[in-house]
Amino acid sequence: MSLTDELDDVLHEPLTLPLDAWHRDRGARMVPFAGYAMPVQYEGIIAEHQWTRAHAGLFDVSHMGQLEVSGEGAAQGLEGLLPGDIAALKSGRQRYSLLLAEDGGILDDLMVTNRGGTYYIVVNGATKWDDIGHLREHLPDAITLHHLDEHALLALQGPEAAQALVRLRLSPALADGRPVEALKFMEAAPYMWGAIPLGVSRSGYTGEDGFEISVRGADVTALADALCALEEVKPIGLGARDSLRLEAGLPLYGHDLTPETDPVSAGLAFAISKRRRTEGGFPGAARILHALAEGTPARRVGLALEGRMAAREGAAVYAGDTEVGRVTSGGFSPTLGHPIAMAYVDSDQAAEGTALAIDMRGKRLPARVVPMPFVPHRYHR
Repeated sequence: MSLTDELDDVLHEPLTLPLDAWHRDRGARMVPFAGYAMPVQYEGIIAEHQWTRAHAGLFDVSHMGQLEVSGEGAAQGLEGLLPGDIAALKSGRQRYSLLLAEDGGILDDLMVTNRGGTYYIVVNGATKWDDIGHLREHLPDAITLHHLDEHALLALQGPEAAQALVRLRLSPALADGRPVEALKFMEAAPYMWGAIPLGVSRSGYTGEDGFEISVRGADVTALADALCALEEVKPIGLGARDSLRLEAGLPLYGHDLTPETDPVSAGLAFAISKRRRTEGGFPGAARILHALAEGTPARRVGLALEGRMAAREGAAVYAGDTEVGRVTSGGFSPTLGHPIAMAYVDSDQAAEGTALAIDMRGKRLPARVVPMPFVPHRYHR
């Protein structure tokens, strides 16, 4: 599983997050990931994967970076670094975007939420310190960047996630606020759980309906206890989060996305808003707009494999005797019952149905190009 590749990259004792003891008390197997000790599984990856598909899984994603960008011209400042139409993002709305290098390579993928003129950004844990440095270096001096390092982040995912939050009796923090179950996919709002403030968005990275909940680190244990006291909720580790996001066809930064990857070949052109395609003004715009118009040499595709052996990151992809690409994520799909993978392959080999083969330790595994997501998304729109 690609997540465990992080083990080789950790050079120092991993940091602990607010729920560290909570995870250990529940029998979690802890591993270093993105510089932190994180729960990879509790009772088993497949069981946790299937529970999330059927009920509601609680994931601790507090290793991710939570940032606030504010001040006059904040939207315009962010548009100098991201290809999205941030100025048009309405209050209470969320958008997927990309932090781009000067050459158009992807430095990170992230979520931006308009919190009434203050922009709340969630970035990947492994890149958050580089992201913070990049933002501070390139945003205008009049704009304030605040790292919410005192906050934890939970993801409640699955078809019963909404009913679980309803049972907690959250109340809107704003006078005109809606009940939490009325939020639609990529909407966000502040809520109160008793005296505890929560930032809630209807989003996640599993392909299931669900919510991400920002809460003060001092309050996260009480919230996690209350959620897992509900019969529909169980704690779920990063192993199942990885298998769920793979089935959903969602790229993982550092594996499917890197600074050498451009948004078009990665299949993320949707993150380049219509106005920005016309006006440009984001890093690497000339390269990216040319790729939109003319195509790219390689494309990220989904692969369905025959047999039971899974392809792993770095495995070569072949068309006949010619190497045409590399696997970036792979694993066994508990939902489909066979291995799946994502890979970058030459564009002339990227058509749906194309027969390919993946080399795993000298053995060629038959594969074919299939549409993504592998398992349909179930977002609440």
